[in-house]
Amino acid sequence: MPKIEDFFTADEEQQVINAIKIAETNTSGEIRVHIEKATDKDALVRATEVFYELKMNETQLQNGVLFYVATESHHFAVLGDKGINDLVPDSFWDTEKELALSHFKKREFAKGLELAILEAGKKLQEFFPYQSDDTNELSDEISKG
Repeated sequence: MPKIEDFFTADEEQQVINAIKIAETNTSGEIRVHIEKATDKDALVRATEVFYELKMNETQLQNGVLFYVATESHHFAVLGDKGINDLVPDSFWDTEKELALSHFKKREFAKGLELAILEAGKKLQEFFPYQSDDTNELSDEISKG
């Protein structure tokens, strides 16, 4: 069985990281990606656990967003923090989820994440525009479990 570290090629991983960096130039929102092999939990339940493990709830404006992928379980979720969820409709992440999943079905995992992350950055800009004194509060690297 391949290791989770081998899920993306080095170029694909850099493609996703670059998408995070680009998306965060438009917004003070903080975007992370976490991939792991499997979970027997509901995708949102596990994404919530990972969100707290990564301390994404500690951003100043509570505007972190997690893209969670369990590769072998075929679980995927997009989870926003309280600061975002208090301002946006319940269906706010549906476009990003569908965009990513449409590429996942074609086994284009990096492309799906890249496009969904870029779209998330555009949408977050409306609620959390980039400020000149913004600092990058969370790592842009992909976390792996």
